[in-house]
Amino acid sequence: MAFRIPNFLRRLFAEGAFSQAFVPVFSEYQTQRSPAEMKELVDQVTGTLGAILFAITAVGVLAAPLLILLFAPGFTVDANKYQLTVEMLRITFPYLLFISLTALAGGVLNSCGKFAIPAITPVLLNLTMIAAALGLAPRMAQPVMGLAWGVFIAGIVQLGFQVPFLLRLKLLPRPRWGWASQGVQQVLKLMLPALFGSSVAQVNLLIDTLIASFLVSGSVSWLYYSDRLVEFPLGIFGVALGTVILPKLSRQHAGAETDGFSQTLDWALRWALLIGVPATVALTILAGPILSTLFQYGEFDARDVTMSTRSLMAFALGLVAFMLIKVLAPGFYARQDTRSPVKYGIIAMVANTTMVLILVWPLAHAGLALATSLAAFLNAGLLFVNLRRRNVYQPRAGWATFLTQLGAANLAMGLVLAFGAGHLEQWLHASAGARLWHLTWLVTAGAGTYLLAVLAVGIKPRHLLMGRG
Repeated sequence: MAFRIPNFLRRLFAEGAFSQAFVPVFSEYQTQRSPAEMKELVDQVTGTLGAILFAITAVGVLAAPLLILLFAPGFTVDANKYQLTVEMLRITFPYLLFISLTALAGGVLNSCGKFAIPAITPVLLNLTMIAAALGLAPRMAQPVMGLAWGVFIAGIVQLGFQVPFLLRLKLLPRPRWGWASQGVQQVLKLMLPALFGSSVAQVNLLIDTLIASFLVSGSVSWLYYSDRLVEFPLGIFGVALGTVILPKLSRQHAGAETDGFSQTLDWALRWALLIGVPATVALTILAGPILSTLFQYGEFDARDVTMSTRSLMAFALGLVAFMLIKVLAPGFYARQDTRSPVKYGIIAMVANTTMVLILVWPLAHAGLALATSLAAFLNAGLLFVNLRRRNVYQPRAGWATFLTQLGAANLAMGLVLAFGAGHLEQWLHASAGARLWHLTWLVTAGAGTYLLAVLAVGIKPRHLLMGRG
């Protein structure tokens, strides 16, 4: 809980609203302004954002007892647990300041085409926390405090890691207060609706969790485990596509390159389907085997695997939509339109809540997952239709052929996986080693089949290069 609170705010500020608002403005300065003006924007945004976040951090540290009452009122039953959580929150809360400045540095590096450094940076959080668990925790009276300090140190490490690369680009900021400057006001103006949009997603998740808490015991956990598995391909590929295309789209919009803008979106959409469709097919067919192999140990028994399989299959159906949203939303953000995605997100949230209330009765926890997937398709559809309606995106030739080829390749892979997976009962009663070996060769066979089928049906790597037909 002490980590969840600053992590929740991080999703709203750092990786959500701020990145979506800053990158388009910075890219506009790259295209239309001088290097001195670009550097001034970085200095002023850093100084202004840093000052605001420092104030928020100070309030968060002082108000830690109230925050725990708000987020985890049940902790007050145990005075020691409550006090320990308060102490830990006071250590972890400054992570919000460090990670937000890290997101700013990452936005600058991404806009300059240096994608590797921001991509590697989150790994440092995991490494630092592992080091803290092994090194600090055993030396403390309350071992869990070692993890809290691990979060604090990780924030500094992540920010410090990016400093040399900013210095190399001559964009290391010298923070200055710039509230009244045009660039800062432009970023803040875009941030407000984006911040609300990020909140919509969190409210959606909260509604699902609240309803799941009224279902049979275990429902929240079944949803959590299946959601983690869907987030794996989404986090690796979907987020990567969105991260790569946002700076490029922003520069193309600033340079009035309408054809290039449309082609970049087209390229990203093809990649989203090329990766998202087979991931959907694989997760749907292999839901039980994957859950059994990864989690069927200790208290996570065969019933938990069976129940989690239902929600994983329902979540997997929406994976393509989740990826398409990651690609289509930057088409609005790059044009400095953060209001439209928020509007569509609210419509999807209302639809999700309605479908949850309908589907939860016949499908229980799986109904919550299915409602989320259906709402994602609605959100993606609204984004797509409105990009087309505004003539922002014009599909390139060859989509009918591409979709036919994609369908054939996935059919071949699906048949191999379905034949090789067998019945779930076999997995539930197999040893851990047997499950791991079976899943390893099955995934290898499926991936190999898909790659060979993609080439066999005529989808060539050169067709998927940016700007190539």
